[in-house]
Amino acid sequence: MLNHFLHKRLMNSEKIHVYFVPGLAAGSEIFRNIKFPEKYETHILDWLIPDKDESLQAYAKRMALRVKEKDAILIGVSFGGVVVQEMNEILKLKKLIIISSVKTRSELPRRMKLASLTKAYKLIPTSLVLSADDLTKFSVGPKSKKRLSVYQQYLHVRDKQYLDWALEKMVNWSRKEKIKNVIHIHGDNDMVFPIKYIEGCIVIKGGTHIMILNKGREISNKLLEIFEE
Repeated sequence: MLNHFLHKRLMNSEKIHVYFVPGLAAGSEIFRNIKFPEKYETHILDWLIPDKDESLQAYAKRMALRVKEKDAILIGVSFGGVVVQEMNEILKLKKLIIISSVKTRSELPRRMKLASLTKAYKLIPTSLVLSADDLTKFSVGPKSKKRLSVYQQYLHVRDKQYLDWALEKMVNWSRKEKIKNVIHIHGDNDMVFPIKYIEGCIVIKGGTHIMILNKGREISNKLLEIFEE
């Protein structure tokens, strides 16, 4: 019995913990095609509902409290990539990885910078059930109808306070300096964050903004290479 307990404890201590933060309004299902060997234990950090005027930094601190291990690997997708970079300020991480995201404000597409200036994001009717059509119209979702219907299945966070807050924080993100240790994986066909604005990333050929779903095996392999470095 004691041997079994010690063996279990040893196995747990040898595990490498990987934490994921999904994209804006998305749930844990977006990671269903990401597969790792047994020594990696994965955790999904689902979105918390923000306080009304909560800063991104205060929100990131609350998210970071849920990472229980030192030297964990933290991965964020799209808006989740922005949040994990803010969480990095608080945590001692083994690796910080972003997918289909941006590292600084200068990597945001022009239309998002324009939305920030004109406050166009405030016009999105988030009080209705947010549709992927709305996300596309205001430049924070995929562009084609086919991708829209795929993406739509994964938008589970319908809370108006969260949606209003997240859209505002995304388009107004103000980070000027890239975090030194951040590793960036990006698709060369990403229409939300076009690659022409992105500097220094690992390129996935034919990868779109939702490549975490439709290129799961390739991204899993790429992540494992990064883990082993």
